[in-house]
Amino acid sequence: MNHPARWWHRLDDGRIQCDLCPRDCRLQEGQRGACFVRMREGDAMVLTTYNRSSGYCVDPIEKKPLNQFYPGTSVLSFGTAGCNLACKFCQNWDISKSREMDTLQAEAAPEAIAEAAVKLGCRSVAFTYNDPVIFAEYAMDVADACHARGVKTVAVTAGYIHAEPRRAFYARMDAANVDLKAFSEDFYFRQTGSHLAPVLETLEYLVRETAVWVEITTLLIPGLNDSDAELQAMCAWIAQRLGADVPLHFTAFHPDYRMTEVAATPPATLTRAREIGLRAGLRYVYTGNVHDSAGGSTYCPGCGTAVIDRDWYNIGAYALSDAGACTHCGTQLAGRYQKFGKPFGARRIPVRFAPAPAAQNR
Repeated sequence: MNHPARWWHRLDDGRIQCDLCPRDCRLQEGQRGACFVRMREGDAMVLTTYNRSSGYCVDPIEKKPLNQFYPGTSVLSFGTAGCNLACKFCQNWDISKSREMDTLQAEAAPEAIAEAAVKLGCRSVAFTYNDPVIFAEYAMDVADACHARGVKTVAVTAGYIHAEPRRAFYARMDAANVDLKAFSEDFYFRQTGSHLAPVLETLEYLVRETAVWVEITTLLIPGLNDSDAELQAMCAWIAQRLGADVPLHFTAFHPDYRMTEVAATPPATLTRAREIGLRAGLRYVYTGNVHDSAGGSTYCPGCGTAVIDRDWYNIGAYALSDAGACTHCGTQLAGRYQKFGKPFGARRIPVRFAPAPAAQNR
């Protein structure tokens, strides 16, 4: 199942170095990187999770969360195992922290995933649950197969990636939700085992140099990244460096993994954060993981009308043209839009693939 990996080089001391992300893992024969899925095999690097997944599911696109990327459509979601960050608060730790390859029972080639998305009526395919950066070769091949069938692609990622693979990876993506986990180097180092600067570089690259539609998510953890000062600094940076049209989602933390002693995020914290973002000049600021129809809806920046009224992942009123202009005042909203049909709703539909023929398993 191992697949040749890109972005590595040999070192003078006999090791090889992975050049995919800023961890720069240096490996002897048989060793795996911090992500656990990129391994040295002989004198080369391989990806051990190609064609394998922890499961497939059809979700509403708003669950990624992407509120302004073909709203109301469905997305075929899947992930693999492993992660290149070490977040103590990981909400998908059973997948991202998995070191058991036997948990990857679902198997599907890129063309099979693209075909399934078409048959299921999904507008897009999302690489999610764990960070697609670490299975970039697989995600890129799936993206190529999807684009050949007219299916869009979405990366849900922490954005922790070097410049060269970043260009190749995001050239295959139509949208990305980037986790901006905090706005302090101390948080990134202590709570995730990584660094803030590469994530900010990824965000600036995506917004300034690509056509990828970008939304940002910050999971607010009480006492760690939810102070007024930090949120004000973060929102000001987004407004100044990325622009007011980049949507920002503040989502609620719940105790999990190695952070079970911290209380869940109060809804009032999300409301406060949203108000800070709006005061900073951001046009689209959302709340998530809580029941808050006001914080989940999309408002026209021209007239203030709720042009997409949401209750959790259910869309009620929808007042945008096929191109995404407000039907009340004509203001064009940022995002990607199409003719709006019956919204997919809050359903979650697990998908199973038939076993691949024996010839494909050799």
